[in-house]
Amino acid sequence: MTTNIQDKTTRQVLEAITKRSFCTLATTSAAHRPHVAGVLYQAVGSTLYVSTLRGSRKARNIAANPNVGVCIPVRRLPFGPPSSVQFQAVADILALDDEHLLRLVEDGALPAITKHGELTEPDGCFLRITPARRLNTYGVGMPLLTFLRDPLHAQGTVELSR
Repeated sequence: MTTNIQDKTTRQVLEAITKRSFCTLATTSAAHRPHVAGVLYQAVGSTLYVSTLRGSRKARNIAANPNVGVCIPVRRLPFGPPSSVQFQAVADILALDDEHLLRLVEDGALPAITKHGELTEPDGCFLRITPARRLNTYGVGMPLLTFLRDPLHAQGTVELSR
């Protein structure tokens, strides 16, 4: 029975990730200074892609330290705390002419982050953010009434299969 519940929750978490396009991305500089930025993303499976500039703080930080944190808010009601999905990940920087990136663009997998001229930006690049196996949740996968009545016990985790 536990496996079915876990599978259902994992599906709900992956659906929450793919249905959204905004998250906060936490990076750390070479001098160990944290930086958090709101970014638009496109999910392909559980991997997130973000368009940015190579000279941006987030890209510079990832070049120095590829370990990042991600938080995706999952609003279920216009009031009360949003649910969320959080995870640690490894990010890498893809050049605009990266073979993998171009294949995704050709397949139509990245429309949300490539339709505004991102592929012709002179200093442009993309971040590929690959989550660790464990994703942490807050309120995702639990009935809304239970979440509202007991927000202190709304945390959970799911494991991605690799």
